[in-house]
Amino acid sequence: METTVMETFGVISLLPVLVVIVTAIFTKRAMESLVLGTFVAAIILEGGGWWSAWFDFALQEIGNSAYYIIMFGMFGAMIRVLDKSGSALGFADVGAKVANSRKKTSIFTWLLGIIIFVEDYLNALGVGVAMQRLTDKWKISREFLAFVVNSTGAAVCILVPFSSWGVLYAAQIDNVGILEGVSGFQAYVRAIPFMLYAWAAVIVVPLFSLGILPLFGPMKKAEARAQETGRVFPDYYYITNEAGEEVLTTGLSSDVKPSSALNFIIPMLMLIVVAVATNDIVLAVILASVTCFAMLLVQKRMTLGEFADHIVEGFKDMLYVTMLVLAAFILQNFNDALGLTPFIINSVMNILSPGLFPAITFLVVGAIAFSTGSFWGVAAISFPIILPLAVALGVNPYLAIGAVAAGTSFGSHACLYSDAVTVTCAATGLKNIDYARTSIPLIMVPMVIGILAYLVVGFAMA
Repeated sequence: METTVMETFGVISLLPVLVVIVTAIFTKRAMESLVLGTFVAAIILEGGGWWSAWFDFALQEIGNSAYYIIMFGMFGAMIRVLDKSGSALGFADVGAKVANSRKKTSIFTWLLGIIIFVEDYLNALGVGVAMQRLTDKWKISREFLAFVVNSTGAAVCILVPFSSWGVLYAAQIDNVGILEGVSGFQAYVRAIPFMLYAWAAVIVVPLFSLGILPLFGPMKKAEARAQETGRVFPDYYYITNEAGEEVLTTGLSSDVKPSSALNFIIPMLMLIVVAVATNDIVLAVILASVTCFAMLLVQKRMTLGEFADHIVEGFKDMLYVTMLVLAAFILQNFNDALGLTPFIINSVMNILSPGLFPAITFLVVGAIAFSTGSFWGVAAISFPIILPLAVALGVNPYLAIGAVAAGTSFGSHACLYSDAVTVTCAATGLKNIDYARTSIPLIMVPMVIGILAYLVVGFAMA
C-alpha cells in the first residue's frame, strides 16, 4: 500500500506542509494555515471530490479525538480553578522564597521541568501554570517562559526511560525485533547517551538563562520589552480602555487573593501520581481538579456552583487550543494518506553512508516530525526502516535509535502547531505563533549542536 501511495504522489506530498509553513510565516496565523494545508491535501488526494473527502477526514478525526477534547478542556478547567481560588498565587508566594531573583526564577523553572518528566503534557501544564506569577514578578517574558517550559518537555521525556515517550518507544523497538537478546527497554536505555539533540536542548536553557549564551533575535527583543516596560506579553495583548488605562487581555486573574500553597501542591501531586499509576492523563487531571475543589470547599473558598462554572469556562478557554490540535491531527492523517513519511525516508536512502547515517537520520526524522506535527507516529514508521538499514550498514543500532528519538524530540520542540507547543502556549497564555517567532531561532542552537555531534560521533564510530 505504501509503495503505491509513494508512486502516485511522490514529491507532491510535500505541498500541504509547505503551504502550512509558508502561510503561517506570512499571515502569523496558525489555525488558518493548518486548515488551508488540509484543503490542499484533500484536493491532491481526491481532486474534484476534495470537499467530501475533507469532511470525512474531519469527522473521523473528531470522533477519534474525544479523549483529547476532554483532556484539553479539563486542562483549561484546572487552570481556571487554580487561578480563581488563589492557589497558583499561593504557590508563587512560596516559590518566591527560593526563586528570589530573575536568574534564579528562570533556573527554578528549568529544574521544575526536569523533575516533572513523566509526560510532556503534564510537564507543560504543571510548570507553565506554576511559574506564571513568579516569572511575571521578575519581568521574564512569557515567550521565554514558554521556551523554557517546552525545552524540558519532550527533550526530558525521551531522556528518561520511565516516561510515556520512553515506554512507547521501547515497545516500538521491541516490535521491530532486529536486536537479538536485547529487550526494547534495554536497547532504549543504551541509546539514551546518543540522543544528542535532546541533551543539547536541555543544557542550553540554563546557558541562556544565566547569560552565558546571549539571547538573540525576537527573543532578545521580547526580554528587553519585559524588563523595560513590564509588559511580559507581546504588545498586542494590551489595550487601552475608556479611562485611558492599559489593560491586559489575557493571563491569570489580578483580583484574587492568595490561598494556601497546599491548594496548588497537593492537586499537582495528585496529578503526577495518578498519571504515573494509570498512564491516563485525563483521569489524572479530573481527579486533581476534584481534589483541589474538595480542599477549597472545606476552606469555604469555592462553592459547587462556582466550580461548575469554572469547568465550563475552562472548556471555553481551551476551544482554540482544541481546534488547533484537531486541525493538526487532520493534517497528519492526510499526510499519511499521501505517503509523506515513507517518501522522504526512501528519498534519502541512496545518499546514506555509515558516517553520515546518524546525522541524516536525525535531520530527516526531525524534518518529518517538524512538518507533520506527528512524533510517536513518525517514530513508529521510522524504526522499522532505520534499524534494519543501520544494521546492514554496520552502524551502531543504539546510535540509530538515539538519532530517531532525538529527531522526534526536535519536532515536538519546534513545530508551531504540535500538540506539545499548543499545550505549552495554553499553559503560559501565549499564541502558538508567538512561541514560533521567538523560540525557533533559539532552538536552532541545539539543533546545530546536534547535527555536528552526530557527524563527529557517526564518523568516529563508523
